[in-house]
Amino acid sequence: MVQSLDSIKQPIASELITFQKKFRDSMNSPVPLLSKITRYIVKRKGKQVRPMFVFLSAKLCGEINESSYTAASLVELLHTATLVHDDVVDEANKRRGFFSINALWKNKIAVLVGDYLLSKGLLLAVDNEEYQLLQIVSRAVKAMSEGELLQIEKARRLDIKESVYFDIIQGKTASLISAACAAGAASTTDDKEVIESMRLFGVKIGISFQIKDDLFDYGTIDVGKPLGIDIKEKKMTLPLIYALDHASNSDKKRIIKIIKKHNTDKVKVDEVIQFVRKSGGLEYAEKIMNKYRSDAFEILKELPTSPAKDSLEELVLYVTERSL
Repeated sequence: MVQSLDSIKQPIASELITFQKKFRDSMNSPVPLLSKITRYIVKRKGKQVRPMFVFLSAKLCGEINESSYTAASLVELLHTATLVHDDVVDEANKRRGFFSINALWKNKIAVLVGDYLLSKGLLLAVDNEEYQLLQIVSRAVKAMSEGELLQIEKARRLDIKESVYFDIIQGKTASLISAACAAGAASTTDDKEVIESMRLFGVKIGISFQIKDDLFDYGTIDVGKPLGIDIKEKKMTLPLIYALDHASNSDKKRIIKIIKKHNTDKVKVDEVIQFVRKSGGLEYAEKIMNKYRSDAFEILKELPTSPAKDSLEELVLYVTERSL
């Protein structure tokens, strides 16, 4: 049975409370409009999974310190900046049940707020002379941009292969989780091998996390994400890639035509969902997700036993077995 987030947080509960204040302070601005928007952002923050990865990785490798708080704030600032920009790009009006920044204050302000958060993150690292953390997270932001652009390019032709899919998700999703784990480790140890192990651990978890998200698109439970949303956005997910790779030429052409030309037609989108379900695509994706998760657990086995390690293992289970 997967533990609750509150239970998983136990080894770092006090640190997360301290972090919340430091994170709020890191977004401060003398501009009233910015202060109003950043307060709104803090109010609607999600489960804070990435800061949890930072602090648990830090505690696994040493003693949490000011550098650990800088790492967590840096990761969360840059993550928040990318979410604000993503909502503009996707023309999304809501995120986690709250109105998006662009829905409330329009695109121009949302883009500028994203830029502001990005600059605050970079300055936080520079002002504290945390150049290694800056390098780790800057590489992640670069990879995220490349992953998103690669996905957009491939969506135009729908010719994506499984290898390209993994290139995309390693950039757009896994890079920031791997940065969170590497930055957390780097804040408490100078051992480059350990830091690299934690980075690889984060890559494996990030890929598993994204495959789980892909599966929601074809699921049978209400997770707050509409079924078929990836199809409507012409995103080639692992279950769909598998289904197309194992389809007859006529079925393949029919499904690709629906995604290209009828992706807003609910009946047609449902047809694609049923096609993927019947193909074995969901079972295949789940098998691959579990393999990456097992690889992550193998990496953790090399590190000393501790409450932080136990919680990291539980957090991995949480993000890959969650129902929302």
